[in-house]
Amino acid sequence: MTPASVQPRTYRYYDFILGAFVCVLLCSNLIGPAKIAQVHLPIIGEFTFGAGVLFFPISYVFGDILTEVYGYARARRVIWSGLTALIFASIMATVVVKLPPAAGWLGQEAYESIFGQTPRIVFASITAFFLGEFVNSYTLAKMKVWTNGNALWSRIIGSTVFGEGVDCLVFYPAAFLGVWETKLVLTVMVSNYVLKVLWEILATPLTYKIVATLKRAEHEDFYDRDTRFTPFSLGT
Repeated sequence: MTPASVQPRTYRYYDFILGAFVCVLLCSNLIGPAKIAQVHLPIIGEFTFGAGVLFFPISYVFGDILTEVYGYARARRVIWSGLTALIFASIMATVVVKLPPAAGWLGQEAYESIFGQTPRIVFASITAFFLGEFVNSYTLAKMKVWTNGNALWSRIIGSTVFGEGVDCLVFYPAAFLGVWETKLVLTVMVSNYVLKVLWEILATPLTYKIVATLKRAEHEDFYDRDTRFTPFSLGT
């Protein structure tokens, strides 16, 4: 059989995970950032955080699963799909908000408060997502090779520590420094980072089960030993 006649590998669940990743990403970015929540915790006291943090880390779980099972290159395609969806959603929100409201429709002010994000916030969100997701995927792929596939928990948590760290360090100062009080920016940035890492730790047993199930179902356990680790490619 010649190389030209070799068919590319197909997977049963890859497209489903791609769709779920994009769905979680869009929902957590469109719904979550509009609200800052505060709850009272024993010992700690008042705890302030962005509401989207409750769901955004799910995208990192998907990112871990994709890289662990299918490899960095296929995870890269999913990240680019998510980035494209975020850009389109931002453009669509801007156009819809700017359209003049019909006479008698009283929802424009409320609509603007939810979807009328400034270009600064949009740029910060897209940049933070791009950098954070690729750092997460790169770290996990490299750690898998270094550990020879052992200690999955270490690369799940380790990749999140670096990926979410980059995401938070980029997004909150870029989006809110000078708009919110500096203390509030730092408080929300640190609390959201801690919550995201804790979320990932709590989700580790579930991630283990999903990874094991997918590896058996797909007959795949990819190691990125010869992968070209550039984010600027859609090839596999």
